[in-house]
Amino acid sequence: MRRASGCLFGLAFGDALGAVTEFLTVDEIRRRFPPNGPQEPLGNPALVTDDTQMTLSVGQALVETLSSNLTVASLESALRHTFVEWLRSPDNNRAPGMTCLRACENLESGIPWHQATRPNSKGCGANMRVAPVGLLPLNETTRAAVAQFQAALTHGHPTALAASDLTAAAIADLLKGGDPQGLPSRLYTYALSQRSVYHGDWLGSLWKRPYVNTPEEFISCGWDECLAVLDRLNAALINPNRDVDPCLATGEGWVAEEALATGLLCFLLFPKEPLAALRRAALTAGDSDSIACLTGAFAGAYLGMAAWPEDWVIRIEYRNQLAALGKLWD
Repeated sequence: MRRASGCLFGLAFGDALGAVTEFLTVDEIRRRFPPNGPQEPLGNPALVTDDTQMTLSVGQALVETLSSNLTVASLESALRHTFVEWLRSPDNNRAPGMTCLRACENLESGIPWHQATRPNSKGCGANMRVAPVGLLPLNETTRAAVAQFQAALTHGHPTALAASDLTAAAIADLLKGGDPQGLPSRLYTYALSQRSVYHGDWLGSLWKRPYVNTPEEFISCGWDECLAVLDRLNAALINPNRDVDPCLATGEGWVAEEALATGLLCFLLFPKEPLAALRRAALTAGDSDSIACLTGAFAGAYLGMAAWPEDWVIRIEYRNQLAALGKLWD
């Protein structure tokens, strides 16, 4: 089924589809792209945003690291290199988030990553790029630590870490053929099991903040916010409505836990209709490209490469890089 390729290409397709609708209201999207928003990625090449670019940065760093030895030091060095490479790329002109820009500038200066990160940010930049971690054949503990660590280099808020972990867990679940209907329940159980787990070997002293007494207290705050948004997701799925903006149920996606939940909601509204899921994700009032890229990642991980039209595959920007990573992990 080539699920890894399906995940990565789905992420890029969602990114391209949502790139032209981000920052717009649903009514404005319908006016610009009548009657129901963009139906396919535009242009040749169909351009993506920093969401796909940084996903490829994470993927490249993982490839470099796994070819030798996956350690905190080796992954930190590889991520620092690929993030700075992205920062200075002439193609880094797609309205990237300020958190990622500032943190990557700090990483470029050579200071320790604990000082480079933006400690209070839980923006969706933390988890819109985490998909490659969910594609790797890692044990659950290592996957969780790596997912949180890649987020922590730029977004130091505990919810950014937990939401990235949960996003990677969702992709790993779907990659193995997990039933979409039961996915929210499995994710909720996983979140509960991780609520007091702090990956100190990877995260070090990141937890040390004013009025925070222990690492477990720090990370539990992030998991509690994720559990709360999963409650909202479950409520929305009791009486699912494909015609209402998903952002009204699970948030506009500017922050990590809402991007995860709204991306999941769009996928779960159309679990066997990947194009409809992407179109719904792009027709949202929030951070449409990040919502849609996560929707595409979930749909592609579940349905594989056959989910996507060949015309889209041929036209998408970074096609060769996406294909190379997908082939490596399929």
